[in-house]
Amino acid sequence: MPDQNPPDKVPAAGRDRIRKAFLGRPSRGQALVAVLLAAVGFAAMTQVQNNERDDDYTGLRQADLIRVFDGLSASQQRAENEIDRLSDLRDDLQDESSSREAALDQARKDTDVYGILAGTLPATGPGVRITITDDDGRVAANTLLDAMQELRAAGAEVMEFNDRVRVIAQTSIEETAVGIEIDGQLLEAPYVIDVIGEPRTLAGSLDFPDGPTEQVEEEGGTVTFEELDTVDVESIVDSSEGDFAQPRDEQ
Repeated sequence: MPDQNPPDKVPAAGRDRIRKAFLGRPSRGQALVAVLLAAVGFAAMTQVQNNERDDDYTGLRQADLIRVFDGLSASQQRAENEIDRLSDLRDDLQDESSSREAALDQARKDTDVYGILAGTLPATGPGVRITITDDDGRVAANTLLDAMQELRAAGAEVMEFNDRVRVIAQTSIEETAVGIEIDGQLLEAPYVIDVIGEPRTLAGSLDFPDGPTEQVEEEGGTVTFEELDTVDVESIVDSSEGDFAQPRDEQ
């Protein structure tokens, strides 16, 4: 009796199931599995490409890697040298700016000092006020000149007569028929000398044997001293212009 199900033939029911699997609409579970598999595959491919891009040196030989590292080291050294150069330049500019500012400050201070010594600027500071009386008009110009010289020797920085005549290095004193003139200005007694300097040193500068104090007393006058914490000298001299020299243009 012949075999009803030969081994080399697929039963009709099996063929129907295969046909439905290929030609039929997939179920929701099958679609979900397919999407997940596609996503996993895409992620794997992207990771492989990223690894290939990031690992540029993977295929290089040892000698090539050494050259690459040497190039990186040289670039780093050049960058460090440039940083050092720029840092030195910055420090030099800062030092030059500081030196220039210090020089300008010193120049301003020197200008003030020279202006005070030259009598072109008012001045203030501790000092003494000396009053010389001369009721009989017998105090000589030389006596006042000796007093001025002794005060300078004692460290007087600024002197002024009668609140209007500034005494400087070029000051002249002259005895005339009408009285004593200092720098061409006629003075009347009492002679009041405002002096800026160390008060105690100035106070004793005229009082010694045969000094100005004794000379004034011999001529019929008197000398009094008053030490002051602040002496204000407002009078100034006119700054004369040179006949030949002139200041350079500012640069």
